[in-house]
Amino acid sequence: MARQAYVLRFPASAPNDTSALAAAITRGEVLPREIIAVLGKTEGNGCVNDFTRAFAVEAFRTMLGLHMTEADLARIAFVMSGGTEGGLSPHWIVFGVREGGAPTPGRTALALASVRTPDLVAEHLGRRQQVAMVADAVRNAMAQAGLTSPADVHYVQVKCPLLTMERIEAAEARGARTAVRDTLKSMGVSRGASALGVAVALGEIAIEDITDDIICRDWHRFATRAATSAGVELLDHEIMVAGMSPAWTGPLAIDSGVMTDAIDIEPAREALARLGIATTGQVPAAQRPKIRAVLAKAEAAQSGRIRGQRHIMLDDSDISSTRHARGFVAGALAGLFGFTDLFVSGGAEHQGPDGGGPIAIIVDRS
Repeated sequence: MARQAYVLRFPASAPNDTSALAAAITRGEVLPREIIAVLGKTEGNGCVNDFTRAFAVEAFRTMLGLHMTEADLARIAFVMSGGTEGGLSPHWIVFGVREGGAPTPGRTALALASVRTPDLVAEHLGRRQQVAMVADAVRNAMAQAGLTSPADVHYVQVKCPLLTMERIEAAEARGARTAVRDTLKSMGVSRGASALGVAVALGEIAIEDITDDIICRDWHRFATRAATSAGVELLDHEIMVAGMSPAWTGPLAIDSGVMTDAIDIEPAREALARLGIATTGQVPAAQRPKIRAVLAKAEAAQSGRIRGQRHIMLDDSDISSTRHARGFVAGALAGLFGFTDLFVSGGAEHQGPDGGGPIAIIVDRS
């Protein structure tokens, strides 16, 4: 029998609101042992001190712990992305794998796998060692999903660690030096190094071409299918790979594209068309239930301009540019998709071209 992936999107009334998934488990729609990842958008600030992420992870671990052992919980990737600026809606996306029927000859289906790395020592964060660690883990996840070619991979989600002053001081106490001492900047270099790791795993960049001094400096090097998010709630990397495989079965499919700037929605429209939802305007209401997840990255262009016009996202001392970018890109995408529970994550260092970012869409073809 083949494996079959499923993806369910649930609303969240608060960072600890697990009631929708709990109800689905009670109804028998989801078996806890099938869950491999939970992605969430929480309404914190998305910065170093955004504890809504850890709060959400603890809430899910507590609820699922009623049904699972600690060892089973450890294999689930809990990827919480803080920040629902503008009209973004807090929500959860549950990824599961169950036994399906026989594969359909000549037809591919959504394939999933998640892995975790060992803990990353603080002095390796934002450096080549982190790139190599993530690359190895992505290849491992691809093997587990049976994705034999990088061309079959459409989305790689990485939750990576960041630096706190405690972690920096502990590294310095043992005679090591971290890549940065600014904890907010550590989020960017961790996301950037993780994204370059995905690019290495997918054959977009050679590991030999990666040096410490290009990370978050050379914006011409980037991954086209990476989405990385940093958080204070972990020391390792939680990684989920999604692609298309003839060895899997089921109605779900994923496609992807790369936005060249913050208002470039055409790659999303083109991916939708390849998935069987062609639209010249906003996705019609009747078609929206087929869309199981929209996964995108958002970044303020380092040039300070969008299509030649000046933006102030990098000049605002009160609000982080990642928060501006999330709300801005989410608004552009919501205009296309017609709903606001979109997984738009800020901070797209080395994830698509400067000011742009990857986007992936999962639909039900049945």
